[in-house]
Amino acid sequence: MISITKIFRFEMAHALHKYPGKCKDIHGHSYELQITVSAKNHSTKFFESPGILMDFKDLKQIVCNRILSITDHKLMLSKNYLNEFPAFLNCENLVAVDFEPSAENLLIYIFTLLNPELTDVVKISKIKLYETKDSFAEINL
Repeated sequence: MISITKIFRFEMAHALHKYPGKCKDIHGHSYELQITVSAKNHSTKFFESPGILMDFKDLKQIVCNRILSITDHKLMLSKNYLNEFPAFLNCENLVAVDFEPSAENLLIYIFTLLNPELTDVVKISKIKLYETKDSFAEINL
């Protein structure tokens, strides 16, 4: 199966409500996001002109508009966290979500935002999100 991958980087802070460790406190990560799309219909035929599955710049525009505009240099907290610590509701860069912003849940969130933006020709086949250089979560579809 033919696929393409584009890599993105963003900075975001978060906290995990009721986590039994340091991640319960607000802290930040330099995330690396890898989005892989593949052909919906598997084929070994050459691509028609211009010869590409999807333009990298089109994938970049979709991810920038739908994901990075929401996450980059933001503070993401769950509504449960905000109910317990309402002082953070005044943060200008706050993104309040209905889930705990763990790497695993962020993958689901990213998929939910990106999937409707893709064409009839391509589908998301993998999303990988690095929280640190050596720690990541991924979803294979």
